[in-house]
Amino acid sequence: MTIKKFAALCGCNPQTLRYYDRVDLLKPARVDRFSGYRFYEEEQALTFVKIKNLQSAGFPIEEIKALLPADNAAICEAFAQKIREQEAHLQKIRTIQQAYRSEMSEMQNKLEQIRKQIQETMAAYDPEPEFGIDAGTYQKIVQNVQDAFSWIDDTSFALPDFPECEPAQAPQSLEQLHDPLCETVFARHGWQNAKDFLDALPAFKDGGEYVLCFAMTEEKVKNLAFHNTLLNLLLERNPGKKLSLSCSTVTTEDGQNHFWLLRKRTA
Repeated sequence: MTIKKFAALCGCNPQTLRYYDRVDLLKPARVDRFSGYRFYEEEQALTFVKIKNLQSAGFPIEEIKALLPADNAAICEAFAQKIREQEAHLQKIRTIQQAYRSEMSEMQNKLEQIRKQIQETMAAYDPEPEFGIDAGTYQKIVQNVQDAFSWIDDTSFALPDFPECEPAQAPQSLEQLHDPLCETVFARHGWQNAKDFLDALPAFKDGGEYVLCFAMTEEKVKNLAFHNTLLNLLLERNPGKKLSLSCSTVTTEDGQNHFWLLRKRTA
């Protein structure tokens, strides 16, 4: 039986049979050595039925090859096992779905608490002694911070379009100072307020990744308004630039305030 007639018997496209031949699932009974034509035996149609249904059920090629010599009882048991696996997988997905709902709700509540904490801290903060900025400039910064958290209220959870800016963290040590992938581009020690060094900072490079390392008094370390105001001031002083800014802070050991500006080296 020619491949065309065999394909008509099986109700498939000849290309399917050529594919099965190529992956060693269903080889022709013989191939004419002169013309290259493929010929099939009628009983091979039963093998085709096995392959078609096993493939439709999601069995991989290697498993199908192993099942081809099996009888109908073994094939039906393989289907039953596949059903049990899919049911177990479906139950796992249902469990994940429930966990997703609760975890998203819990995370949204945590983010809302963080937003309120930052808003309350910034509302009570006077930036003039630390940064030497007026009320109008500070209100713009406060609005920027509020806008950065506005996506919490959006049920789609779409992230806002604003520069990468990680929140301040407090590791046990400033490991970045010893990171060979970072270079120190500025340092200032013994300062009282951030305005003592802000104007001396070098211009940031577009696309640069920067780490602000601080060893400060405990009051400054714990003050969320300090970190948010500083990061926003740096972004405003570098308009149009895509920057990645992060902070690492520790409590000073000598009673003095220390600051290092690090930039990640480019390859």
